[in-house]
Amino acid sequence: MIVEVVLIGITSAVLGTWIYLFLYALKTYKHAPRLEYAGIATEPRVDIIVPARNEERFIGRCLDSLLNQDYKNYRIIAVDDASRDRTAEIIRQYADRNDRVKFIRLDSKPDGWVGKNWACYNAYLNSNAELLLFTDADTLHNPKLLRLALSSMLRYDLDALTLVPRLECIDRWSKATVPLLLTFLYSRYSPLRVNDSKSNVGYFFGSYYIIKRSVYEAIGTHSSVRAEIIEDGALGSRTKGKGFKLRMYLADELFYAVWSRDIKTLINGLARLMLPIYALSKGKAIGIVALIFFLFVYPVMLVPYSLLVSSNLLLYINLAIDTIMVMTSILHTIKGIGIRVNAMYGLCAPIAAFIIFYGFLTGMRSSGVRWRERLYSYNVYRGDGFRL
Repeated sequence: MIVEVVLIGITSAVLGTWIYLFLYALKTYKHAPRLEYAGIATEPRVDIIVPARNEERFIGRCLDSLLNQDYKNYRIIAVDDASRDRTAEIIRQYADRNDRVKFIRLDSKPDGWVGKNWACYNAYLNSNAELLLFTDADTLHNPKLLRLALSSMLRYDLDALTLVPRLECIDRWSKATVPLLLTFLYSRYSPLRVNDSKSNVGYFFGSYYIIKRSVYEAIGTHSSVRAEIIEDGALGSRTKGKGFKLRMYLADELFYAVWSRDIKTLINGLARLMLPIYALSKGKAIGIVALIFFLFVYPVMLVPYSLLVSSNLLLYINLAIDTIMVMTSILHTIKGIGIRVNAMYGLCAPIAAFIIFYGFLTGMRSSGVRWRERLYSYNVYRGDGFRL
């Protein structure tokens, strides 16, 4: 009896949390701002910075979509971060054919730097524009995107602007996992929180953010977050924390970004979210992993217990409602909130739950996490970086 009372209490708490997450995700998708064209009196110069490491599969289509922008006053600075595939060769070909593309090749990175941060910093050193747009090599841009983003930035006199993309799931593991994960993430990293001046949540989506050169320099450039593996979160936090005007928009119909490529990059991507937290507070990291367990894994593990051991009707009811909420969250996400995959992947929720938990759990290794074929240790973190 005591065991079942405890289980019912935990299940009720999990259910309440899922209801909150689901409703907040709906609120975000309904009320978060979207880009609107309001005209541009002048066209300020923009340098588009594209760091790339082993991106031969995606870099070509990314550069094609950037070169197809209907905004005119811009240049692309594409940086190859010591790739081991054909990425450098492909970028060089684009630079040879089009003088709008500047190619930078990096053969190594200094100690204490994350590779992407070093690539972005080198691009900044080679830039001269008043606005800097940072985007990823696996993104795809609508031809109107840059003009729309700058129109919103100038209209509201923003210091920085970032966009939430539609996540492109190209492997079956991502298709099964990301819909479940998004409902959780849409609550924490909602534009409603980022755009609220009373909230301390500041965040850039690394796949697309525009920042004034003067503001980028005022927050210390990428040099100030050189060791941060979640550098976009750290830069966004610094931007808002120093009082600059930051705004986040939903752009899922105009802009796509690849989430992961296979099970390995999926697990590593989840693990790297935990690395900064584990580095700064092991207790908080354990608490977050425990929360992930109860939200995702606990309902799955409770099913066989309820069917084979328990005869408590209230536990059955709670578990049934909990399961319905999880599935509804997945299916709603699949149908419109930031991702488009076959709804049948919603049936993979039990597998997705264990993948998510394992991914976060592996981020608490003292040796650090592997990202882009490089090992990053928690020992290099300071206390002023990204917070989950």
